[in-house]
Amino acid sequence: MAENNFTFEELSDKIMAGMHKAYRKLVEESAALGRSLVVEIDGEVREVPAKELLKQFE
Repeated sequence: MAENNFTFEELSDKIMAGMHKAYRKLVEESAALGRSLVVEIDGEVREVPAKELLKQFE
């Protein structure tokens, strides 16, 4: 079995990159279907059209 010797920072960076990729995919798929997502913005929970959230990736 291969042994991975990642530092905590490297592992954390990999996890965050994976989460960002998954979030982007969720937003893109939701936007394509014309759906909204519930998100927290400035401490307030709001329902936002996915197409609006997609703009943050541009």
